Amino acid sequence: MQLSAALLKEQRKTTIMTASLTAGLDRIQDQIGYLVISEEGVLASAGELENDEVTAGVMMQMVRTASRFRLSGAVEPPFKRMSVILEDFVYMVTVSGQKVFVVKRQNNQQEPISV
Repeated sequence: MQLSAALLKEQRKTTIMTASLTAGLDRIQDQIGYLVISEEGVLASAGELENDEVTAGVMMQMVRTASRFRLSGAVEPPFKRMSVILEDFVYMVTVSGQKVFVVKRQNNQQEPISV
């Protein structure tokens, strides 16, 4: 009986933590999936990126690579946001604390107007 109560308590704690990690990600216009990643792996995911460990690994490697490019004497990280723009969709990456938030959106880029 005690094991069951402890397990329920742990599940509630995990649900609350996941909800706080993903707050607002579902409301991003045109988003079709998201990942919340740390150095330990995927913390939360949904939509087309649900359980997508491959994309998570690629995005983390891109963040690590971009983080190496520091200006001399700079204390701040070299970037907070990064966009990976493809023909049909865009990955928007935000680094906050020890977490990386990746949102996949439809690319609704319009052709330039020629006059």
